[in-house]
Amino acid sequence: MKKIVVGTRNRGKVSEIREALAGLPFDIIGLPEQGIPDAEETGTTFEQNAVIKARHYAGYTGEYCLADDSGLEVDALQGEPGVYSARYAGEGASDSDNNSKLLQELQAVPQEQRTARFRSVLALAAPDGSLLLADGVCEGVLLTEPRGTGGFGYDPLFLLTEAQKTLAEMTVKEKNAVSHRGNALKTLKQKLLEKNPGKTN
Repeated sequence: MKKIVVGTRNRGKVSEIREALAGLPFDIIGLPEQGIPDAEETGTTFEQNAVIKARHYAGYTGEYCLADDSGLEVDALQGEPGVYSARYAGEGASDSDNNSKLLQELQAVPQEQRTARFRSVLALAAPDGSLLLADGVCEGVLLTEPRGTGGFGYDPLFLLTEAQKTLAEMTVKEKNAVSHRGNALKTLKQKLLEKNPGKTN
């Protein structure tokens, strides 16, 4: 394995993954803009959707493919939006659309009850379909208005209480140290190192 294709066209996500896996002897690249259809996320859990995407893109590229499925679980909304986080405001919704809907749903919820977590599951699929899995969680609270210009998705609303920063106010390095995807990537990196001992750049 010399190359890992990240199963997303989200450049921010590719950058986070490349930063987190720095030091491993693999080229981390994103999907080509054209020629590969999007995977249909028909699973009902993060793990199912991550596996669907990883195997789908590995099949099209013939390379090892890393995909994640992640989302926001809001306690006051009984775990929503969950696996529907990216399309909470409907198919094709923008980050701004999803954030606006979330703020609307939480309008009557007091700050002390706005607890939430990001959850991420990573699946690394080989061209033969075999898998390596890792997961991670990040706990926080949701603000009443966005803060910060970095990141993507719900990052501007998600405050890490200890840091007193939203994920959108952090650098990629800071975010990888604490985020759900960062935690999952640490686990994945360790698993890859165990499979490839001594092979760091």
